[in-house]
Amino acid sequence: MVSTLPIVLAALSAGVWGTGDFSGGKASQRAQPLAVALVSQLLGLPVLLICVVLFAGSGPTAGDLGYGAIAGVAGFVGILLLYRGLSRGAMSVFAPVSAVTAAVVPLVVGLVAQKMPSTAALVGAVLAILAIALVSMSGGRTGKVTPQLIGLALATGAMFGIFFAVLGLAGTSNGLWPMVGVRMGSVGVGLIAAAGTRTSLRLPRGTWRWTATAGVFDIVANMLYVLATERGQLSIVAPIAALYPVSTVLLALAVDRERVRPIQLAGLGVAATALVLVAA
Repeated sequence: MVSTLPIVLAALSAGVWGTGDFSGGKASQRAQPLAVALVSQLLGLPVLLICVVLFAGSGPTAGDLGYGAIAGVAGFVGILLLYRGLSRGAMSVFAPVSAVTAAVVPLVVGLVAQKMPSTAALVGAVLAILAIALVSMSGGRTGKVTPQLIGLALATGAMFGIFFAVLGLAGTSNGLWPMVGVRMGSVGVGLIAAAGTRTSLRLPRGTWRWTATAGVFDIVANMLYVLATERGQLSIVAPIAALYPVSTVLLALAVDRERVRPIQLAGLGVAATALVLVAA
């Protein structure tokens, strides 16, 4: 029997993450993606402070901050690889490969590091991964699929998978201190990347609202995910949290009036089935 609360928290984190990704994508249409990613991280710091105060726990440990920093570095590198991969086209291949890899890594880590979940919950987690693949499939391919592109997609997914796995295992009774480490790692790598590429952090007018939304929602999603992993098994919680493409697709449908392909609709149905199974 799987507790419902961590599943609800993980599902909420997926919804918030997807909304943040959508907002970051909107801002990146008019500004440098690296600048959007880094500035959004900085704008989320006040919300991080509030979250840590509300769930302070007994104080930070070296493990909390260290593991959080590793997760933050992996997550930011994943973002940079994602932007690079999507710029090469063939999104209908790159997106699902990277998204599925991101969900498989913490699933495997959770199965090895923690006890085996129930059969129904495990089937639900696998269905969640299938749903991620289906929902992530975009329209026609616009670029050539090469071994290098597949390798880049796998590397991207691995970085996000490491983020999910390390942050999930770092969740302790000490509250949300691992999130401080996450932001230390991501902002540090972001500043190095911006300095190395001489990327200006100035954002055009009209992008600040989207960038701020991305930063705030990322922090809230992190908080919900850490709280979920404190209360549930990583092998179940992580694949549910990785369903964030679902909310991104729904927002693209509602806000941008994009057409949703039948295979993506099927993915939404599989995602719903997965949630029912893991909560059963």
